[in-house]
Parts: sequence; structure tokens; C-alpha cells
Amino acid sequence: MHTKTMEGLAGASMNMKLLNTPFSVYKDAERRGDTAVMERAMGYAGEFADKAEDYQKKAEKGMKEDAKEAREKAKTEQENAIRKRKEEREEQEKRIAESRNGDTDTVSVSESGKAALDGKTDSVQTGADNGISVEETADAVKMEPVIYTKTGEALTPESGTNLSVSV
Repeated sequence: MHTKTMEGLAGASMNMKLLNTPFSVYKDAERRGDTAVMERAMGYAGEFADKAEDYQKKAEKGMKEDAKEAREKAKTEQENAIRKRKEEREEQEKRIAESRNGDTDTVSVSESGKAALDGKTDSVQTGADNGISVEETADAVKMEPVIYTKTGEALTPESGTNLSVSV
């Protein structure tokens, strides 16, 4: 918060509170019928009201300055963010260009290899990529499920057992 804003708000608040004293004097003089004291009390009340208005204007100026500073700060932050994004983009473009121009490995598949790949299914191809032969992959797919005990031994389910799960 800007100092003018704080000073304006504090001064306006204080002068509005100080208005209570001349008003109470005015009410007391009115009950007594003392017009001279009433006029003097209203003079003081007017002075405090004028001071409160001046402080209010000061607070408004401070608030305008705060808003202006906030706009300028937001603008500079936005410009910094844009500049930073441009730098990051340029850096990324440099990395991409280096990776394109750098020592990269290329893979070429011969015609016989393409023919061999076209003849196999995707599941067999994944097995072939790991160095496992096609026959081993086919056997692995046909295997029965295995249950392990707490000690790590494999148990094979009995052939006549039917499992059912009800939810």
C-alpha cells in the first residue's frame, strides 16, 4: 500500500472520529439553548469535516498511484515472461538443430527383413525383439497360470478344480 493511501485513510478516519466531540458539544449546547456555543461547535465540526475530505482526496491520489504502479509491475512481469519464453524457445530450437545435425544413428531394414516383419503378428514381434525365439513366445502364451506360495515355490492348479468368484 502506498504511503499516501495509508496517510489519507488514517487522517480521514481520525478526523471523522474527532467530529464526535464538537457534535456532542453542539447537542449539549442545544439542550441548554446556548447558540454561541452551538455556532462555535459547528465551526469546529466543519473544520474537522474539511480536513477529513482533504485526507480522503489524498487517499484517492495514493490509490491511483498504487494502481498505476501495479499496472507497470504487471506489464514488466509480462514482458519478462515473454522474453524468457523466447529464450527458451530459441534454446530448444538450437537443441533440435544440434540433434538433427549431430552424430545420429540411422536404422535401415533390408527388403528381406521387411518381408519377415510383414509375415509375423505384433505379439510375436515383441517376443522377437527381446531375443526370444518365435516358438518360445508361442509356448509362453499357451502356458497355464501359476500361483506362488509365501516361500516362492510355484504351485500348479489341479486339473479338476473350478474357481468361481462372486462379488
